[in-house]
Amino acid sequence: MDYHYTPTTVGGFVQQLALCYLEHGYWFYVQGTIPAGKDLAQVDEKLLTKYHISASKFQRCRCKRKGGANIQYLRYERTFLLLATHGIHAFFQEEAPAIKDVRRSPIQFEGYSIGYYHDHPRVGLARDTYRNLRAYFLELAVHRSADFIAEEMKKLPYEGYGPVRRQLFGLLLAVNTKRRQAGLDLVPYSCLPTSRHIYRPFEPQPPCSAGRGDDPVKKRG
Repeated sequence: MDYHYTPTTVGGFVQQLALCYLEHGYWFYVQGTIPAGKDLAQVDEKLLTKYHISASKFQRCRCKRKGGANIQYLRYERTFLLLATHGIHAFFQEEAPAIKDVRRSPIQFEGYSIGYYHDHPRVGLARDTYRNLRAYFLELAVHRSADFIAEEMKKLPYEGYGPVRRQLFGLLLAVNTKRRQAGLDLVPYSCLPTSRHIYRPFEPQPPCSAGRGDDPVKKRG
């Protein structure tokens, strides 16, 4: 069977990781970066073969019933993840020093922090990402127009997952508090994302992308 492992957009990578893998118990992971100069296809083939990753859903089900772990591979550009479920597999011996549990150590990727809490995947802004945004927008708060700040907010390339929306709402609340104290017009909350895009992660993207950083298929409220 064809095994797809290279999403064509950041948004597609995050969606595939959170909603297809973490949602289904792939909580143990190794994250790495393929060095410049190394052939990506060769590294892919090595890892896929080493851990017998290209299995059908039927083979994975059979493996799970026998107490074995299943493995997934996901790569965007030079960043890759090996993800595993509970069970017996050579992965846990071979990668032991580097394995993390996403329930304790969220995956950091392109400004996101992607974890698993209270039986659900959680996609939020990474701590440094949020701190940098907060510093930037609080600096603008009383020095730029409401329209300018709203446009800057709209340009942010982050999908409107629930935690992201809450973080950006809190940020804009802090901005508007400063503007209110200075007697300035408030920035409208309509500039914040109210939904996230739905991707077909492995489909080629058109040359000109739309939306918050990547090309969406549709929206979900």
